[in-house]
Amino acid sequence: MTRIVNCVLLAQESEGLDFAPYPGELGQRIYDNVSKVAWQRWLAHQTMLINEYRLTPIEPEARKFLVAEMEKFFFSGGATKPAGFTPET
Repeated sequence: MTRIVNCVLLAQESEGLDFAPYPGELGQRIYDNVSKVAWQRWLAHQTMLINEYRLTPIEPEARKFLVAEMEKFFFSGGATKPAGFTPET
C-alpha cells in the first residue's frame, strides 16, 4: 500500500518515500514530510550544486554544505541556485 505524506515542498498530499533517504533526525524528517516527487527535485538540485560548485561529496566540507542546502531546500523556504547559474536548454 502506498504511504501518503503531506509534502512540505509541494504543499499537498503525495506519495511518500519508501525509506528514510538520509541517516539520523534529518532523514526521519524527510521520510515523514517529503514526497517522492519532491525528493527527485532535491536530487536534481543537489546534482546541479555538485556540478556548479565542483564539489566532491566524500569530502566532509562538501557533505556539510549539501546537508545544509538539503535542510534549506525542504524546511527553510527553499535553497538558492549559484550566482550566474543558467539551466541548459
